Amino acid sequence: MRTWTGVIRTTDRDAYREYIVETGLSGYKSTAGNIDAWMVYRDRGDGTTEVVTLSLWESRGAIVGFAGRDIDRAVFYPEDDRYLIDRDLFVRHYDVVA
Repeated sequence: MRTWTGVIRTTDRDAYREYIVETGLSGYKSTAGNIDAWMVYRDRGDGTTEVVTLSLWESRGAIVGFAGRDIDRAVFYPEDDRYLIDRDLFVRHYDVVA
């Protein structure tokens, strides 16, 4: 499983959700070896919202088709600067056991 975390303004939540469905989630799901992908979020109560993307893959090798050779680097899209007020530059990978 691959996870990434960012922060947006809560007022941008709906627009960002649509944007991510069209870019990141679409990119994950159209890559061979992707099993599924999700975006989850939680309002922090201070006008910001934490966003986490999760994607499930058949193997780490399959992630290369999406992220390139350095699978630990986050993948960004042209309009990300418009929405993200903080972001992880690297992702986390987990082995899924159940």
